[in-house]
Amino acid sequence: MSTAPDVPGDHSTVSDPERALKYAIRHVAGDRTEIIEGVITPVSRSWAGEFAAGVVRRQITLRLEQLDLVSGSGNLDLPGSENWYVPDLAVVPADLAAKTEGALLPDQTLLIVEVSSPSNADTDRTVKRRRYGQYGAPLYLLIDRQNRTCTLFSEPTRLGYAAEDGPHPFGTPIHLPTPFDLALDTSRL
Repeated sequence: MSTAPDVPGDHSTVSDPERALKYAIRHVAGDRTEIIEGVITPVSRSWAGEFAAGVVRRQITLRLEQLDLVSGSGNLDLPGSENWYVPDLAVVPADLAAKTEGALLPDQTLLIVEVSSPSNADTDRTVKRRRYGQYGAPLYLLIDRQNRTCTLFSEPTRLGYAAEDGPHPFGTPIHLPTPFDLALDTSRL
């Protein structure tokens, strides 16, 4: 895309479309809005999605406290792309979360969890899986409610993830590796 130089008072062109789009998300659209491959997408989680994220959160809470980690669903920026994500659950170091007002980067997380819904399942299965891997998120857990499976992706590369554990049907324990080193009970998902 070619853009003309900025002229004071002339807003007909944008010199940095990625920056403008992400500014609009942060300052106009609200906290629960994502940009997925350049498309502004409001995030509306269902009770079922909230429940599934809560099942995971409750099981990892003790381990998070032991490791001085926190979980939440704050913004993740993917610089150099037209992507801005709001994961269903992300785990980050407590000291990093305490001092970060804006978005974090996927490689600053230790675990990202997305819970699919009918409106976002394909995005979670393909686009986010590839992008989280490209941006260095060490672990991506996909809870696919439509297929009733869980898949853990690890070993991020510039092309996505090199390792995939699953899909496993709900009810199959999923082992979260270091630093968590625990088995998630997926029977209630």
